Amino acid sequence: MKFRPKIMPVQGYKVTLALALAFAMCAPHGAMSQQKFAVVPTVTILSGEIITQGRVTEVPVTNPNIAPGYSQSIEEVVGKVSKKTLVAGRTIPIGDLRDPYAVERGAAVRITYNNNGMNLSASGVAIEDGMAGDIVRVRNKDTGVTVSGTAKLDGTVEVFQK
Repeated sequence: MKFRPKIMPVQGYKVTLALALAFAMCAPHGAMSQQKFAVVPTVTILSGEIITQGRVTEVPVTNPNIAPGYSQSIEEVVGKVSKKTLVAGRTIPIGDLRDPYAVERGAAVRITYNNNGMNLSASGVAIEDGMAGDIVRVRNKDTGVTVSGTAKLDGTVEVFQK
């Protein structure tokens, strides 16, 4: 029969506490808590306005219970369009931003069609808004025919074959 020394629960607790304190003292301060930043408007930004660099600023996050989903860098928001009114001094939720439209409803657009080296173009009017890559409907100014095509960054609409 072999007897083991009995470890008292208090001793185990002291050892655990001592190890935890040793690790906490050795760890660099940056590893314990990374400083987070949030982007907030410096002025009220209305729905549909493009966000520019001078209208937003980064501030340190001091509330540990802040809801996730807010923008954390100015690069995320500059050039985007707000879907809702953004109040000065409040965080900007990423879901409240969108890319600007490449084609806007009612605007004059160039309709293009490319097939096996044949390039056709016509003037038209956009029937709906669309970001680059979206499928939008446009009306040909000359014929009045409505066609669908892909909105391009330069504001043209490329029609595809049926």
